[in-house]
Amino acid sequence: MGSTFQNYVAGEFVDGDSGRSIPVTDPATGVVFAEHALAGPETFEAAVAAGREAFTQGLLTRANPAQRARLMNRIAAELRAVKSDGGRALCFEQGKALSKAEDEFEKAAAAFEYYAGLADKAEGRQIPVGETIIDFTMLEPLGLSLQIVPWNFPVSIAARSIAAAMVTGNSVILKAPELTPIGLHHLARALDAAGVPKGTVSVINALGAEVGEHLIGRDDIDQITFTGSVATGKAILSAAAQNVVPCVMELGGKSAGIALADANIDKVIAAVHGSVITNAGQVCSGMTRLVVHRSRQDEILEALNALSAAVTVGAGIDNADLTPLVSETQRERVIDCVDRGRPGGTIVCGGTVPDRSGFFYDFTVFSDVDPAGPLGQEEVFGPVLSVMAFDEIEEAIEIANATPYGLAAGIFTDRLNDGLSIAKKLRAGQVYGNLWHAGSIAAPFGGFGQSGYGRERGYEAVYNYAASKNIAFSID
Repeated sequence: MGSTFQNYVAGEFVDGDSGRSIPVTDPATGVVFAEHALAGPETFEAAVAAGREAFTQGLLTRANPAQRARLMNRIAAELRAVKSDGGRALCFEQGKALSKAEDEFEKAAAAFEYYAGLADKAEGRQIPVGETIIDFTMLEPLGLSLQIVPWNFPVSIAARSIAAAMVTGNSVILKAPELTPIGLHHLARALDAAGVPKGTVSVINALGAEVGEHLIGRDDIDQITFTGSVATGKAILSAAAQNVVPCVMELGGKSAGIALADANIDKVIAAVHGSVITNAGQVCSGMTRLVVHRSRQDEILEALNALSAAVTVGAGIDNADLTPLVSETQRERVIDCVDRGRPGGTIVCGGTVPDRSGFFYDFTVFSDVDPAGPLGQEEVFGPVLSVMAFDEIEEAIEIANATPYGLAAGIFTDRLNDGLSIAKKLRAGQVYGNLWHAGSIAAPFGGFGQSGYGRERGYEAVYNYAASKNIAFSID
């Protein structure tokens, strides 16, 4: 690619403050392949001013629902038009398989289509209080939303948040992650080509510390949506609290799948592949703990060994199974987590760095993991699976719930009654049965505990960006 990509502010593509830019590295080779403009205070102020002006003028709120729906459907079409170039850029900057990178643009398009369908369905309600009073509610947009997205699924996560905000008439400033900003540049291209009103959405690449200093905690930001680490989320919440700014937090997890005695091993292995191998295990809701009935443990470990032997390792552009971690820093973090966890488990496979360029780490499985140890408690965010055995179902549920997180969980069984009974007892925002990641934009997504709060996707996400106003009139 070898070029410098720009930020998108007030309907124009602009360079970074004082010409600043940041290098973008291909994690499969460790080589810088492009630059992206780096926003700073000047760009931040321009984005805020444009967003507030667009909201004050009502560029979206005064448009009728059908107009908003048509705009969002045009965005979906433009996202599919940039899928090839955008997917290739995302593949190179993030490291993920090309097919998965292109699929992010498909998922982004689906998000805009879904919320376009809700444009005329975000309704209030009539409240019966007596014959002489008309009492009803209506939803009103909050204003200017600051959305901070992560580097693991930047395009699809950005789209679901932007679309839910736009459908009720909000303006958005999207903060791109420093490691993976180029895919979001292509999203901005799609927004611009679709004719998004000037200032309604700005897409900027900026350093997290500078965003924290200049955007978070100010009184002209009306809402914040953040996906990322617990530590950063807490810092954002602390700053936002100074102006009582409402937030949505999605902060990661340590999700457990429970394989009962009758579990279908092929379905278990498919879930492992999609959680721990796909995207190099950089999946916040992935099944990173596998709690197996002791009678099936040896069989499952054998299947995991076979999976390890069959996995292809390579660059995302080659659609390999196991692609690199996003950066050298992230790989070092995974190495540290594994090294600290070794005393609390038995290594089955992996635990090593392959002899090749780039930021790769082998698919790694630990058995006999101590549920209270690092491998049972800490989010590794890499291709590492912790396997634990259980004898009684209540023991499995206790292990699954025994972390500070509560993002996802799963059950593998053909006994529906058992599966549903366990699902009710699992403390997780989404519970899967005999699969992992159903993938529907209509399904709400979010967690409990230190996995955060609020729900993205689905109709529930509309309430992140709109407040219910009650109106009561006497007609006596």
